[in-house]
Amino acid sequence: MAKRGNLNLDEYLEETTKNIREDRAVAKSLLIDVMSDMKLSSAERREMGPIAAKFVENLQRSNEQMVKLASIIQRQKTTNIGLSEDDKEQLFDLLNEGQEND
Repeated sequence: MAKRGNLNLDEYLEETTKNIREDRAVAKSLLIDVMSDMKLSSAERREMGPIAAKFVENLQRSNEQMVKLASIIQRQKTTNIGLSEDDKEQLFDLLNEGQEND
């Protein structure tokens, strides 16, 4: 893929979607492992519970990102006038969240 500064909107959307999906896959896999460990004993549940909650938070956050991204794409398709400043800020936030998770 091109350098970050040279990406067009479609490439940013593709990269953002890819990052969200990868983050979800990792969080889901780790959550499944933690849930498996939690079944062993009540001590494991107490210890692993907060960790599991963080993975669920991550999955919820990625859901929110996907909804924002879908909203941006829908508005772009229906208005066909380009991105509003709010759309640009939301996209920028999504990209920054993806970079912070890497």
